Order: sequence, then C-alpha cells, then structure tokens
Amino acid sequence: MTQREKSTTSPLPRRFAHSVEGLPETSWEPLSLHLSAVGKRAAEFALWFGASTLALAMGLLHDIGKFSAAYQSYIRRPREAGGPKGPDHSTAGAKEAVQLYGLYGRLMAFGLAGHHSGLMNGSGYDGVGACLADRLGKGVEPYDGWQPHVADLPDLEAVKRGLPELKPNGIAAGFEFSFFIRMLFSCLVDADFLETERFYATASGITPPGRGGTVETKHLEIVRAHRAKARGDGGKVNRLRSKILDHAVGKADLPPGLFTLTVPTGGGKTLTSLRFALEHALRHRLRRVVYVIPFTSIIEQTAQVFREEVGLGDAVLEHHSSFDWDRDRPASDDEEGEGAAGLAKLRRDAENWDAPIVVTTAVQFFESLFAARTSKARKLHNLAGSVVILDEAQSIPVKLLRPCLAAIDELARNYGTSIVFCTATQPALRKADMALPRTKSGALEGLDIPDERELAPDPKGLYEELKRVKVEWRRTPVSDEEIAARFAEQPRMLCIVNSRAHARDLFTLLRDQGQEGAAHLTTLMCAQHRRDVLAKVRQDLKNKRPVRLVATSLIEAGVDVDFPEVWRAAAGLQNIAQSAGRCNREGHLDGFGRTVVFEPAGRRIPPAIDAFYGPARHLLRREGLDVLGLDAIAGYYRELYFQQGYEALDKATLAGAPFPIVPAISETTRRLEFPFSSIAQAFRMIDDVMDPVIVPRDEEAKAVITAIRQAPFPPAGAQRKLQQYTVPVPAKTRAALLGSGAAQAVRRDDYGDRFVVLESLSLYDPDLGLSLDDPTWRSSESNIIT
Repeated sequence: MTQREKSTTSPLPRRFAHSVEGLPETSWEPLSLHLSAVGKRAAEFALWFGASTLALAMGLLHDIGKFSAAYQSYIRRPREAGGPKGPDHSTAGAKEAVQLYGLYGRLMAFGLAGHHSGLMNGSGYDGVGACLADRLGKGVEPYDGWQPHVADLPDLEAVKRGLPELKPNGIAAGFEFSFFIRMLFSCLVDADFLETERFYATASGITPPGRGGTVETKHLEIVRAHRAKARGDGGKVNRLRSKILDHAVGKADLPPGLFTLTVPTGGGKTLTSLRFALEHALRHRLRRVVYVIPFTSIIEQTAQVFREEVGLGDAVLEHHSSFDWDRDRPASDDEEGEGAAGLAKLRRDAENWDAPIVVTTAVQFFESLFAARTSKARKLHNLAGSVVILDEAQSIPVKLLRPCLAAIDELARNYGTSIVFCTATQPALRKADMALPRTKSGALEGLDIPDERELAPDPKGLYEELKRVKVEWRRTPVSDEEIAARFAEQPRMLCIVNSRAHARDLFTLLRDQGQEGAAHLTTLMCAQHRRDVLAKVRQDLKNKRPVRLVATSLIEAGVDVDFPEVWRAAAGLQNIAQSAGRCNREGHLDGFGRTVVFEPAGRRIPPAIDAFYGPARHLLRREGLDVLGLDAIAGYYRELYFQQGYEALDKATLAGAPFPIVPAISETTRRLEFPFSSIAQAFRMIDDVMDPVIVPRDEEAKAVITAIRQAPFPPAGAQRKLQQYTVPVPAKTRAALLGSGAAQAVRRDDYGDRFVVLESLSLYDPDLGLSLDDPTWRSSESNIIT
C-alpha cells in the first residue's frame, strides 16, 4: 500500500499553516487547505504567461516545512512570550522542488526559498547577499509525512510540458530566464499573501478587503464620453488633439507589443494614451492599464484627472513609493513572519496592482522589476497581459538604461504586455534611431519598434502646428536677485530650479520682498499640500491674478499649468522641453511664450544634471536652431548616449564598486545562479535612500494615524491614504527627527519605522513644507533633484 493510499484509510495528523491567538485549534487553518489554496491561486496568476503548472507546484510545496514538529510547536507559542524565532519553513519546499524536478525545480527554488525573506543570490556572488546554494545544502527540521497532505502535485513530465517556450531577450542574453523566475516568485508570494490575508480577516470576523478588477467596456465608455464633451470646445489646439486621438485609436487593432506616442506638450497625450490603452486592452483581452509617471513629477494630478475629471472613480489605483514594508520591519520581526500573531497579515495593505487602472511612479515601476523583496515583487505578475504607458519615457536614468530596456523588451516579448513610450521628446531607444552605442560585438543596440507602431500622425508636422514657445539661453550666470527682479516685472511667471534648497532660498527671497502671489512647490511638502498649492495656482492663473511660482522639477511632467513666461535652471534638453510645456500651454498668447534657460550664479550644477546639460548646451549655443524640434532632440540623444559610452548605459554600483546588471545576469545564466539579491541592492533609480515622514496636517491624516495606533493591524487602505501626507527625507534626517523626539514611530515594536509621524508640527512651514535648519539636513537635501 502506498503512502498516499494509507492516507485515505487513516486520519492524517493535524498540521496547521496559521494559528489564531486566543481561538481554539478548530479555528486555525489546516496546512493542506492553505497549500491547495495558494497553489490554485498562483496557477491562476501564471496562466497569463503559460506557467500554471510550475506555479501550482510551487504553491503546493511552499510551506511543506511547516509539517515539522518544531514549526507546529512554534505557531502555538504566544508571541508575547518571546523566545527564539520560528524555524526555517521555506527551505524544505526548495529542496523538494530540486529533488523532484531537477533544473526545472531550480527555477522554482529561488521563489520557494525566498517566499518570506525575498529572492537571494544563486551562489555566493562576489560574497555579497544571501545564497540559494547554501540554503539547498543546509539542514532543516524534519518535515516527514508531508506528501499525504499535498494533493495533485504535478510530476516531472507535467512540469516539463508546462514550461513555456521563452523567446530570447532582445537586449540581454539570459534575461528571459531570470525574469521568468521573478514572475513565478511574484505569483507565489502574492497568492500566499492574499490567502493568508483572507484567512486572518475571516478569523477576525471581517470581510476580506476587496481586491481585483480588470478593464471593462464601461471604463472605455466613460473615457469616450469625456472626450465627446471635450470635442465641443473648438479652437486649433483642440482640433489637433482630436486628430491625434483619432489616429491613435485607429491603431488599437495592432497586435500587442511596443509602441511610441510622440506628441508635443499640450497635444493631449495623457488622455490620448489612456484612450488608446483602453481600446487596445479590450480588443486584445488585456487586463489593465498601468500609467507610469516620472519620479520627478506629481502623480496625484494624473490620478485625480482620471478619477474625477474623466470620471473613472474607484477604478483608478494611485500607488506611490512611500512605504517599504520589508525594509522598515522592526528589529524583533520574524523573517518567516507567521507566528501566533500571523505577522504576514500585516502586509495586507501592500499594493499588488490588481486594479483596472494603476497610476504609479517610475521609481516604483522599475525598481519593482528588479526587486528581491516580497512586498515589492508581488505585483509583477499583474503586468502580464496588460498595457503599460511610460509617460515621459526619456526619464529613464542613463546609468540603468540597458537593464530597463531589457525588462521592457521582456514584458512585450514573453508576457503579452503592450508598452507605450509616451513623450514629446522621444529618447531614440529604437534600433532604427541608431542613437545608442553599439554593443562590444558591433551589433546595433535598441528596441525593435517599426515606424508603423508610432501612434501619432506626422510627429514633425504636429510639432510645427503646436509650436507656441521660443527658447532663449542666457550665456552668463544669473543670480537669484536677477530672477527676483524679473518676477517683479512679470506677475505670472514660473521658475524651475534643480534642488529643493535653491527653490527654498529663491522663494524666501520673493516672500521677503513682499512680491504678490509668491508660491513654492517642492517635495518638502506632502502630496496633499502640493495639491492645495496647485489648486490655488490654477485658480489664480485663470482669474489673471499674480502667480510667482518657484518649483523643483516635479512640476515639469504631467502638471497642467499655463504661464506666459518660464525660467529653467540648467538641465538636459528633455527637462527644458518639459519646462517649455508649462509656457503658453493652451496657445492663448498672441505671439510665442518665453522660456529662458540659465545657469544659476554661485551654485554648482549637480554632476547628475551636468551630464545632460552638456549636450543641451551645445545645441543652445547654435544660433537660429529650434532646440525643441524633433531633429534637434534626436541629435541631442545621439550625442548624450555616445558621449557617455556603452558602459555608461549599465552603470549600477554595489558597495561602492561597479556592478553592471546585464553582465551579472548573462554570466550566471548557464548555471542558473542569478544574483537576485545583489541586483536588487544595485538597481536604484535614485541614489539616496529616502524615508517617509508622515505629516498630520488635517483631520483625515490624524484619523488614519489613530486607527493604526488602535487597530490590531493597519486597516485596509491606511497606507494608501497616508501616501498623501508623507514627505520623503534622507534616512539620516529621519533618524535625527526620531532621536530628537520631533518625530515618533507608531507602535514601533509591531511596525518598526514604517509609520513615522512628525510630532513637532512647528517644523512644517505652510509655505515651505518640512523646514529644518540643521546643517546636516541642508547638506543632504541640497543634492536632491526632485
């Protein structure tokens, strides 16, 4: 009689996946039910890229280490009693996968071993990071007897048949295998989190928070109706916007893949791209639209336009990068995360992008594609079979361009994702553009995007028709006093500078001079505060009242303001074009708007900006050249990329040393020893780690903070609401605030430093935002561009 046959004739020993403190074992979750539920859900997720069999096997194996007597004893231990942390229950599934499926099992082993702690390195890659090889070789608590509890585990032949045929990545050799492991990992951890969330919510007598949602015909009808109303507003600009929209919609039948949308600022590309995405998604049965906004912009406006102005309401999920659930865990937290208190349930509010329309930041999007942590990686599977709009695509950092292009190519090539490069200044990333340095073998670098997949009609002609601005360049440095004098002459003017420190100093000068309508916009303000400032700015502009606005680059992309004159501190051509897009935006001036580019006197141009300003300066020096013309923009990117060289397109660092990501993947492909943990540490869109400080500036913020303090775990939607009240600061600045008592961490024993609240509200200026005079703060934040 086989072991499985024995299980049908005698009762199985009682084994539990999750316990509930204070409730009898009859209320706990049987391990067999949890494994089955996670396996089925993970298989459903992986169906979108043809890997259901492998995901099912991972779900069924992921917690078999919990069959150990040591683990069953651990989950019966009250958390308050302290004692040792829970035994390793993740390694067992990885070991069994390799034993059962060989190399196929190794594809699963990364996710199985890391389904709580995160993806680790395959081997001791340069001695950095955790190592799968060590985990597979380590001894674990005996977990004998797991097989009778696991029904319908696929055999080796089923797994072989279930491995999808992955097309080779067009940018990086072997990238397709490393990314496939990431997607399997995403399916597993999201399924595990959701099932754990479901169990604990039910055990607490509450309905699990609503999740889910895909694009439906009703969403498209709402967007169509909104545009139909807008068509009634005549005028040349609106007629051109309609022409662009109709042309883009006419290409929605093209098969999923890579697209470009090259539309001058003010041409309506935000709503055009959304309309195309919804039309395209419904015609090809794609699931959702993910709208990616540059990290230097305000995403709240786009989300608010979609939600309120267009009327999409709750179909829109706005996801910032405010809270890193894994990085800010308390020191006492159990990495395995499932003792009697069920700590994994605290991740219940982490976003998994399971919504019809997601608006997020480029930092969140790209860092998630290379993440090792579970809370960040869980969303990736929801990108398969979706439409991704990369708004202001030129914002991808040059130093990470090759790995980003590899990830974009992979999503389109093997996961049925359509990706739209949406910008007024296309960054020449196609092979056909011949702008990127050739590979070391001499091959052309770039993406395969044919001309027919450009969604705009005649981009060059559109630029000429929509041209509303002339760009001037000041050949000598300009002082703050000179800018203030021009503000005094021009009652409605915008000045964009390169650091929060400069914005603060210039605004303070205007305020001290008593200039009417002086306003300030910076990421030192929380999102809700910025929204209030922008609302007043727009109303004052509409009513022709004085508006003298000083801002950082956050205002450049996706923010609808219209000034007759804009000054822009030295920056790359893409930033200059975006600044010009805030000038004479609606074409109401009789002539052209005025955009002035200048070098700030007495202030060093940050090296990260000067690398882009150099090629732009060459163009600005050429008399009579329209630097915003498409030919000039293409020339700018050719010079930018070639000037920096091939290696500069993959220039991540780790522990202060160069760590090119594409070679790190390609060189470890044959052995399937990808250095996932090291890659996640090296891939940083922004070099300085920023931590959120919550500013309780109104009653809504205070109510959410109170709920977090009093509830057994964060209420659903709490983090999402608090996004609107966070200010990002350098890690050492937040530590100083905590050390001085100016800020306090809410329930630190439970949440670590995840929810740090500003207690000294005197430090939050109604004009400047978070205002600290500590010299350490000043020197740190002066290097921040956003």
